[in-house]
Amino acid sequence: MSDIRGVDLNLLKALDALLDTRSVTKAAERLGLTQPAVSGMLTRLRETFDDPLFIRCQRGVLPTPRAEALAVPLRQALIDIHALLAPEAFVPARAAMTVTIAATDYAQKAVLLPLMSALRREAPGIRVSIRPVDLSGFGQQMESGKLDMALVTPDMALDTMHSRMLFSETYMCILRRGHPAGDAPLDIDRFCALDHALMSHDGTRFRGATDVALEAVGRSRRVVAVVPSFLILIDLVRNSDLVAMVPSRLLADVRDLLVLPPPLPIPGFAKILVWHARLQSDPAQKWIRERLANCV
Repeated sequence: MSDIRGVDLNLLKALDALLDTRSVTKAAERLGLTQPAVSGMLTRLRETFDDPLFIRCQRGVLPTPRAEALAVPLRQALIDIHALLAPEAFVPARAAMTVTIAATDYAQKAVLLPLMSALRREAPGIRVSIRPVDLSGFGQQMESGKLDMALVTPDMALDTMHSRMLFSETYMCILRRGHPAGDAPLDIDRFCALDHALMSHDGTRFRGATDVALEAVGRSRRVVAVVPSFLILIDLVRNSDLVAMVPSRLLADVRDLLVLPPPLPIPGFAKILVWHARLQSDPAQKWIRERLANCV
């Protein structure tokens, strides 16, 4: 044999079975094939190696010296091929890698901080690189390998991405403690009379889901400040008489603000995890995605 291009891996598996069982019948049983099929494979093996390989005897077949010489390297080759084809086992505690995740400031606090705490306990060799969401380029960043996954809302995801629903979020209204409007129920009249602040990723939009809900009932509010981060928005409310609508998951550990339900239903939003198809079956990435989902 001089050209590997003509070798069928199934022939090598048949040769290994014949060497081990020294019987065409038993080799056929091991391989799940018929006896004539294995006999045909033996014929092809003889042509490939230019050697009889096996001689028929009373109790089966006897290997020739050429066949015996092939036994050990053939078995090792099959083991190596199996290891090459089998997915590598992922052991979190021994992992050494960097995972790159795009997320807004909201998702960083609500999802990634718990994830990073979990990784420090369970997979301390995994480093996390967190980047802002670049709506114009995060699809290409995933495709090129610069980004592993992203935490976004469904409208941000591309059709070519794999995704997993994480949770649905609701909004709550926040005021500083001691706010003049904090001493009575927050009805829609008081709500609309207050000065509001709003989060807008690019800092340009003075309108959000709350305004759409108010317009549906013939009301409006006055938005006097727009900031690009929910965390900045919370600090702004903390230090002024402005009020704001903030996702409830950001308020779980807030004790120095008044947290009130809005006076009318405000549509929330869904948060999903997205990743590129090239990472769909990667054991490490699968484990990290599952661990992230368990943190929400």
